[in-house]
Amino acid sequence: MTRPSNTGDTPAPDGAPVPDVDVVCLGESMVTFLPRLPGRLADVPSFDRAIGGAESNVACTLARTGHTTRWISRVGTDGFGDHLLAAIADCGVDVGHVRRDPLRPTGVYFRTAGDRATDTHEVAYYRAGSAASAMTAAELDQAALHAGRILHLSGITAALSADCLGLLRELTTRRPGRPLVSFDVNYRPGLWRDPAQARVLLELARGADLVFVGDDEARDAWGLDGPRALREALPEAHTVVVKQGRAGATVFRRTREPGGLAREPGDDDTATFVPALRVDLVAATGAGDAFAAGFLSATLRGLPDRTRLRYGHLWAAAALTVPGDLATPPSRPYADRLAALDDPAWERLHLAPGWTDADPEDDPDADPDSDTSGRRADEEVPTQ
Repeated sequence: MTRPSNTGDTPAPDGAPVPDVDVVCLGESMVTFLPRLPGRLADVPSFDRAIGGAESNVACTLARTGHTTRWISRVGTDGFGDHLLAAIADCGVDVGHVRRDPLRPTGVYFRTAGDRATDTHEVAYYRAGSAASAMTAAELDQAALHAGRILHLSGITAALSADCLGLLRELTTRRPGRPLVSFDVNYRPGLWRDPAQARVLLELARGADLVFVGDDEARDAWGLDGPRALREALPEAHTVVVKQGRAGATVFRRTREPGGLAREPGDDDTATFVPALRVDLVAATGAGDAFAAGFLSATLRGLPDRTRLRYGHLWAAAALTVPGDLATPPSRPYADRLAALDDPAWERLHLAPGWTDADPEDDPDADPDSDTSGRRADEEVPTQ
């Protein structure tokens, strides 16, 4: 029997080690404080505690729908570190390879309730010198890092410290036998003192197999505009997902493996666009992480590109309709039914808070007899 390929569409040879988990996620998570009332941080009298971190968000979201995931990071030996480990483990994520640092604190941040895109939104980070910023390639368990079908990273880690940048450079270096490397650019202007330094994110993305990037962040960080320009800038990546805000998202995917060598962009590519869903927005925080988790979930199941994008949009809609960073996505049967809608029905969908709790049988557009997955959740399939 063959196992799923970690680097392409063809199976790996017999005798290759079977991955321990579906997805390994590496990156910093912080304790988040969300205001109980609207207003400026200076005026809000009390906060609710939650967790936030791009990579742990992906791990938690995938775990909540039955995938096996592992989160790797560093946290302090403080109470905030205890809380992060307990909260992420409660989602079903393996946290056994998270290191505790007695000398450095766990990062925390405060934010207002408003949309991050508005001028009134405030975020106050207290992460300088955090335990996670001390991560290095030398001190991490390489076997644990490479034990998944997918290794998911983000550009946020690269901005934390020189050591963290070195770690990401190591993990995005192409080597035989590595897992499929998924990289979410996640450009955060506030983390880069010199905007020109953000060009390093393009270098890291070129070392990944699957890249998630927003067209807005690409313009700001790299001066690139439009999905096709991004594909041309990332010819090495097998799959490039360009998020286009409220318009939707486009995925470019190579249909033929080039033997790991750079090639002319556009050769043997497929391009698929799926419009975004209409939602009643509660908060935009965490939507990009949820989109990545949805796309990865469908990728692990070997579903078509159109369905992968629809899964991304559905899971993003779950995050957009809750106030915190983490949302419980729709059940797999419900997501499959919605992803199978014809184009007019998809474009008619309008999702409000609480929609993920709906009974799939009550959905007027769903076909209760349809099952578009085509595979069992545990069936071994290629991951690209």
